Amino acid sequence: MESDRQERLAEVAVIAVRLEAETGLPAQLLVAQWALESRWGAKPAGHANYFGIKKARRHEKCCTVTTREVIQGKTMVLDLEFADYDSLEDSCRDYVWLITHGEPYRDAWTRYQQNKRLRGLISAVAGIYATAPEYAELASRIAEQGNVAQAIEWARGALPEAA
Repeated sequence: MESDRQERLAEVAVIAVRLEAETGLPAQLLVAQWALESRWGAKPAGHANYFGIKKARRHEKCCTVTTREVIQGKTMVLDLEFADYDSLEDSCRDYVWLITHGEPYRDAWTRYQQNKRLRGLISAVAGIYATAPEYAELASRIAEQGNVAQAIEWARGALPEAA
């Protein structure tokens, strides 16, 4: 239902705005990847992995998920281990840590901190984050959608200390 989707968007926007205030990671990027990776919050991997983050040493919990990956131009269906989280907030916090501290994203994050170009950050992150060739364009389009902007603005008003 559309109202369920809007409620999930509002919930993640509040977390995204709070994490943006703490870390500088743009709320639009977090929301866009959340939307793409979890179908607007409706289908997380495992219990609460809303970003499709694969298992790493820093994760205590994991789950096996059947996923589609594009490898050398071919779509493959694979069973892979993904991180699992207790909550949406935990999933969002790990995503932000990954983008702001993770080795593969270091150059993209450093460039963004210097130039503040959201589309450039989305494109650089997407090129590493996902195997689908259209991922960066989809993420950029979602980040620029009116409903995303409205949810983020609403969240900024709901959390005045984050403004």
